[in-house]
Amino acid sequence: MGKITTVLYDYDGTLMDTNQIIVDSWQHTFMTLEGKKHPEEEIYATFGEPLRDSMEAMFPDQDPDKAVDIYREYQYGHYESQIKMCPNAIVMLTMIKAAGYKSALVTARLKYTTMKGLEKFGLEKFFDTIVTCDECEKSKPDPEPALTALRQLGAKPEEAVMLGDTINDIKCAKNAGVISVFAGWAKADSARNAEGADAPDHEIDDPMQMLGLVNSL
Repeated sequence: MGKITTVLYDYDGTLMDTNQIIVDSWQHTFMTLEGKKHPEEEIYATFGEPLRDSMEAMFPDQDPDKAVDIYREYQYGHYESQIKMCPNAIVMLTMIKAAGYKSALVTARLKYTTMKGLEKFGLEKFFDTIVTCDECEKSKPDPEPALTALRQLGAKPEEAVMLGDTINDIKCAKNAGVISVFAGWAKADSARNAEGADAPDHEIDDPMQMLGLVNSL
């Protein structure tokens, strides 16, 4: 290994394909509150945002907490049956862990559904620590989630890389002083064409490329 000791992973869209359950949960909320569905592009544009913030923007005349409750009630009832691993993600986790790197999951998702997904696919063993929105006062793009994981692992920002699929993942990494890597297989594309200070430091098209990238840094 070079100077890198630690790999931080996002969950939704990076390791776990939760696209359909997220879209369905949004459409259920739209139908419940407005009686109509919205274009999926509007939903994908919210990926990576704190859910309540998205609800406030989408439903300015509604109680955002009510909208969040409608969304989560639907998702809790359908979540485990609809989620699946992103292709080659489990191979990536296995390779990174076997190579001796510290690993952390850093997600804006609630701990309850995060753990349900990890348990379904037996992924808990790959992470030395797990940071969900329940452990942090602030969400990505604030650096708190990444810095919390690093503190728990006893790692320095300059020794870490963070893999994610949204602009908030990239900004979180950069704000924390961590090398950012864009997951090019993701449905969300908010970081795909980012430029300047928001552009990811690196991009990979397949999880199988992650170990080679980390080893080269």
